[in-house]
Amino acid sequence: MAKRIQFAAHGNADVLELTSFTPAPLGDNEVQVANKAIGINYIDTYVRSGLYPVEHFPSGLGTEAAGVVIKTGAHVTSLKEGDRVVYAQSPLGAYSDTHNVPENKVARLPDNISFEQAAASFLKGLTVYYLFNETYKLRAGETFLFHAAAGGVGLIASQWAKAIGAKMIGTAGSDEKVAKAKAAGAWKVINYQTESIVERVLALTNNQKVPVVYDSVGKATWLDSLHCLQRRGLMVSFGNASGAVTGVDLGILNKLGSLYVTRPSISGYITTREELDAASEALFTLIGRGKIDVSVPDNQKFALADAKAAHRYLESRQSQGSSLLIP
Repeated sequence: MAKRIQFAAHGNADVLELTSFTPAPLGDNEVQVANKAIGINYIDTYVRSGLYPVEHFPSGLGTEAAGVVIKTGAHVTSLKEGDRVVYAQSPLGAYSDTHNVPENKVARLPDNISFEQAAASFLKGLTVYYLFNETYKLRAGETFLFHAAAGGVGLIASQWAKAIGAKMIGTAGSDEKVAKAKAAGAWKVINYQTESIVERVLALTNNQKVPVVYDSVGKATWLDSLHCLQRRGLMVSFGNASGAVTGVDLGILNKLGSLYVTRPSISGYITTREELDAASEALFTLIGRGKIDVSVPDNQKFALADAKAAHRYLESRQSQGSSLLIP
């Protein structure tokens, strides 16, 4: 019997439970992975709480992990038993020691990248890849705003921006997190607890504002983000950490300079094997060259059985960078 975390109703972290299960029969185009490290992502809390509701209970949780292929479906050709792999777009159920994943959602893991590095970075790194290369093509020397710069996605974004020569203005909620984001490579970081985001962005850009804002916070930063944009600038709202943005008055986009808004997700950008290969190669190259460090502090590594504690810690906003479950 394998082990997994499941939940039988939406709610707080207390709904998560460790249980034994028998993995479903392997599909022809699937591989079965023995997970060695599992990525914990903020989107997992949205699924658990019901912001992104599931259709059937009990449900598994999580979409990201790294491990070893232990079985392959009849029609699988690109992977074999024993391959080191990582995935970030699996069906729910990655919070487990064994998981069946479609072949086209699995990437081979280079030998110079550990399972923990991979699970800590894959979903977040692919997110930064599409944000910086597809949603808006960042250029060297360009200044932009990125909220939650000390979070898991934010720290990778800070390092990626530095690697390409872009000037990232980050936001964070404490002096400790400000220092963390700066150390990662952010050009400037605003402590939103003690400073005005809009005033600081205006000062840092000589009143020119920025062409693009990347915002995973949502409700709490929506208006500040819009006020930081140049004429015809792009607001990229890619998360809801403070609550969903609702009741939007489209007239404010006109008033502030014919602004654009998009609400992207990884599923709209990385859908084919070719797109996955391009994104993963870009990420693995930067990690392999030491341009992106995705090490995870020991206090943010949790046993699979401690998923409740992991979610509570994530939602407390104490975490910095990525967190992992270890089966």
